[in-house]
Amino acid sequence: MEYLYYPGCSLESSGRAYDESLRAVFRTLGVGLRELEDWNCCGATMYMSVDETISLAISTRNLALAEQNGGRDLLAPCSACYTVLLKTNRFLRESPDLKAKVDRVLGETGLRYGLSVAVRHPLDVLVNEIGIETITRAAKRRLGGLVFAPYYGCQIVRPERGFDHCEFPESMDRLFERLGATCAYFPLKTRCCGAMLMTMFPDVCLRLIKDLLECAVESGAQCVLTTCPLCQMNLEAYQKPVNKAFGTSYEMPVLYFTQLLGLALGCTEEELGLPRNLIPLKAALPAAAA
Repeated sequence: MEYLYYPGCSLESSGRAYDESLRAVFRTLGVGLRELEDWNCCGATMYMSVDETISLAISTRNLALAEQNGGRDLLAPCSACYTVLLKTNRFLRESPDLKAKVDRVLGETGLRYGLSVAVRHPLDVLVNEIGIETITRAAKRRLGGLVFAPYYGCQIVRPERGFDHCEFPESMDRLFERLGATCAYFPLKTRCCGAMLMTMFPDVCLRLIKDLLECAVESGAQCVLTTCPLCQMNLEAYQKPVNKAFGTSYEMPVLYFTQLLGLALGCTEEELGLPRNLIPLKAALPAAAA
């Protein structure tokens, strides 16, 4: 089994630990990841409001390259990339006029896109295709005693996504509970972290981050698990500014879900990029079986 892999810009920079841990998890499970050659930035979430046609063409180029390389499933771990690529697919299917405009732009580069690629999130593939049972059998250590807050963020489970409930997702909850961990009551699991508001309205963003951390602490969580590099950065890197602004003392580890999954599968901390995290996971876990 092999998937085409679109890492996106964040996973080659601030979210490098996500890339490392994702590759380690799939390697350990015997599932191939083939990075899409010559991929480009998805255009992120803001460019569509600047120039819709160019934005869609930028995003569609990646889908066309995936189609050209025989990929029917394209894995996009970054929530923004996943959202943009999925939205592009939907817009092109629903609007022949937009599709014609994008086709003309792509035609200048010798590419065309036949709408055959499915954009997938790794959490979806791990839980619903590889399967929780397969992952549980492959686990080298149990996560008993660890209490986690599952933070999905506001993008990957929006109504048109389809692989989990848009208001009460449970994919991470079910996966890690089967691996022995305890899922904290975390009603803010799909609340926005503020995303790029930190660059424009930091006071608003710090309040949103504070609310999420407060909920995690009050639930008894020992760590927050996330599926998005921007969510991870906001919740981890801005804890000191939050503490300064609100007189709090948060020191909550914020991990990519693939990092904790990798620990359960017996991967080393170095393989999972855990030394890159600013706040280490303090919870004691049993040693992996040899």
